[in-house]
Amino acid sequence: MNYKMILYLTAQIVRAVGVLLLLPLLTAVIYGEAKGCLAFGIVAAGMILLGTLLTLKKPGNKAVYTREGMAVVACSWIAVSMLGALPYVITGDIPNYADAVFETASGLTTTGSTILTDIESLSRSALFWRAFTHFIGGMGILIFMLAVLPQTDTRTMHLVRAESAGPTAGKLVAKMSQSVRILYGIYLTLTVSEMLLLLCGGMPFYDAITTAFATAGTGGFSVRAGSIADYHSAYTDLIVTIFMGLFSVNFTMYYLILSKKFMQVFRNEELRTFVGICVTAIVLVTANITSFYGSILTALRYAGFQVLSIISTAGFSTADYTEWPYFSQAILLTLMFVGGCAGSTGGGLKVMRIIVLCKSALREVRRTLSPRSVITVKSDGKALDQEMVHGVCYYFVVFMLLLTASSVLLSLDGHDIPSTVSAVITCMNNVGPGLGEVGPSGNFAGFSAWAKILLTVDMLFGRLEIYPLLVLFTIRKK
Repeated sequence: MNYKMILYLTAQIVRAVGVLLLLPLLTAVIYGEAKGCLAFGIVAAGMILLGTLLTLKKPGNKAVYTREGMAVVACSWIAVSMLGALPYVITGDIPNYADAVFETASGLTTTGSTILTDIESLSRSALFWRAFTHFIGGMGILIFMLAVLPQTDTRTMHLVRAESAGPTAGKLVAKMSQSVRILYGIYLTLTVSEMLLLLCGGMPFYDAITTAFATAGTGGFSVRAGSIADYHSAYTDLIVTIFMGLFSVNFTMYYLILSKKFMQVFRNEELRTFVGICVTAIVLVTANITSFYGSILTALRYAGFQVLSIISTAGFSTADYTEWPYFSQAILLTLMFVGGCAGSTGGGLKVMRIIVLCKSALREVRRTLSPRSVITVKSDGKALDQEMVHGVCYYFVVFMLLLTASSVLLSLDGHDIPSTVSAVITCMNNVGPGLGEVGPSGNFAGFSAWAKILLTVDMLFGRLEIYPLLVLFTIRKK
């Protein structure tokens, strides 16, 4: 294990995020917030200084392999979550440090769960930072660093694989470093496009940019207490719904579109499955809540928004779905597990894993009926590597074990079962709102400090897809 290189890369990330803190500092200056200027100025300077001091001497051995890549991912996300919480504490917006770490980790992991009971009481700079953490964490902290800092292509590959969402991480072009820049360019283009469309609908600039940040990371932090519902605009609902869907699609699809490889996009099984799930869920929920709203168009508007919000794991809300019929709530709870496509900013298990799990189960049924037959799991007409198939199955087992263990532990905090279990589900799948106390109109303020720490760890497990954090518990010297 190359410990010096792990420290060196983690320090680079801390410094890079310190530079990004200059944006909320600028926001504090624009709105004349003295506490915000002090808090973000101190933390930004401290992170830049710390990162610079730790990177003055480059390690002699610069080798980075899978193990080092996972360790860097885990260390950097933990470090940024803990340091990024300091501005909240210094300004007094979130005076309790455990709460501040929960809110920061929720932002960076694009979960969107909150401990805040009065969101609009926060300073403008704090709310900007809160939404901006979604944007930073959406594509990944390391992906951002790799997009702006020169790295060797071999090192880039291991770091991208360690942080990428989904069972596989591939190249768009020959060089991985160039692929990362292309992906980030697509990410920025979609974000700016949403912001401009929201401005066209009359949304204030501050609200438009923070909403675009939160949508891009499929996080769901809003500057309004009532989330998107507070804008009372069908146009705004439609734009946000569309972009929640767009950010849930594998970004490789956009590169294929730009390369005019349309048939590859249409034939992509994961994309077709994702669209099919969304359409089916919207139709079912719309039919189930039409009597609730008295109009099929109104029901379609709210059903479409909430289905895309949950499956994308954005977590925005335009309605309190805990008041909907149980059938609709059950559909939304199921979608929390599904999540977006691999290679998107969405959380959850990912559609590709769901496809592989279903096909693997079907293969075992066929093997039972025909023991001598040779049956392979295929996707897009091609046989999948058995190691990848087994990896998906192992991941699902570990995921369910962690979810179960967390649910049992959290039950010690004394909350009702729907709130307890859905809190773990929504945090591990990086969704945001759950059911009961943690529904769209609720929050996580009622949980104890140790419970919030447990849920924070669950958020990191979900966003980093388990293994990078587990690596920290198995690090040993050779």
